[in-house]
Amino acid sequence: MAPPADGHLLQVDSLTLERGGRLLFEDLSFAVDGGQLLQVEGANGAGKTSLLRILAGLSRYGYTGSVTRHAAQLYLGHHSAVKALLTPRENLAWHVSGEGDYSDSEIEQALAQVGLYGYEDVPSHTLSAGQHRRVNLARLYLSAAPLWLLDEPFTAIDRAGITALEGLLVRHVEQGNTVVLTSHQALSVRYQVTTLSLSEGLRA
Repeated sequence: MAPPADGHLLQVDSLTLERGGRLLFEDLSFAVDGGQLLQVEGANGAGKTSLLRILAGLSRYGYTGSVTRHAAQLYLGHHSAVKALLTPRENLAWHVSGEGDYSDSEIEQALAQVGLYGYEDVPSHTLSAGQHRRVNLARLYLSAAPLWLLDEPFTAIDRAGITALEGLLVRHVEQGNTVVLTSHQALSVRYQVTTLSLSEGLRA
């Protein structure tokens, strides 16, 4: 799927969402281009996760407006989708099985990148919450999708892990790709970060 001539990888028009009788956001419109790092901000319950799920095409009802994606995407949700009875190697291989033909060494290298060297073949139920999160984040080291949609990717990982992940996100956008993420913390990166506040709108 080639990006359009205007460079937009994601286009959102007049998006409105109401949940439980409460208006979360209204008439939300923005475009995300290649090379852009967009952080979605808002208080708890403001609709950040709901917005990301709509952008990913996982929520098809309950909102008005339109979302147009012009590139392949990778979505990582707030909760790590790790099967407890599988090993990190098996979990990662299962997750990326529909995205490409990855070798055992590529799987091992991705796990090593997130600090799981030596844990590849232990049952995932023996790992900590942070290690579960790292198994999920290892998918980013294998992903060729231009558009990454990440819901609270820094949850349950330590400072070193945060620094490594921030570096990966910057490398991704420097290659002309796009990251849209939610996070409760400000990014410490040497790159222009655009923010979208669900209460204030889009700003650079």
